[in-house]
Amino acid sequence: QVQLVESGGGLVQAGNSLRLSCAASGGTFSTYDMAWFRRAPGKEREFVAGIGRSGLSTDYADSGKGRFTISRDNPKNTLNLQMNSLEPEDTAVYYCAARPSYSGRSFRTGYAYWGQGTQVTVSS
Repeated sequence: QVQLVESGGGLVQAGNSLRLSCAASGGTFSTYDMAWFRRAPGKEREFVAGIGRSGLSTDYADSGKGRFTISRDNPKNTLNLQMNSLEPEDTAVYYCAARPSYSGRSFRTGYAYWGQGTQVTVSS
C-alpha cells in the first residue's frame, strides 16, 4: 500500500535537461521495485526506466538513448528520473509506478501502484 506523487515536470526547450521526482508514502519504500512510464498525446503508455528495491539493478527503454538516468533515495522515500538532451518526442505525461520487489522479474511490467503523473513539454 503506497501512495505516489510526481513532481518536477514543466516546459523546456529541446536540448535542455529536467529532473523528475516521485515521493512515496504509506508503505515500506525499500521493499518495492520502481519505474517511470510515460504517455504521449494519442499514444499508449510506454515503459521508460525501472529500478530494483536497492537501486543496484536498472533497466531503460531504447527511447532514452542513454539520455535518462533513474535513481532512488530509500531513506527519503524518493524516486528520480534525470532527463538530459530532451527532444520534442519526449513530450508526455510521466508516471511513477511501484510493485512488490521480485528478484529476476522484468522491470517492464507488473506495477500495481501509480501516481497521477506530471506533464513534460519539450519545445523546439
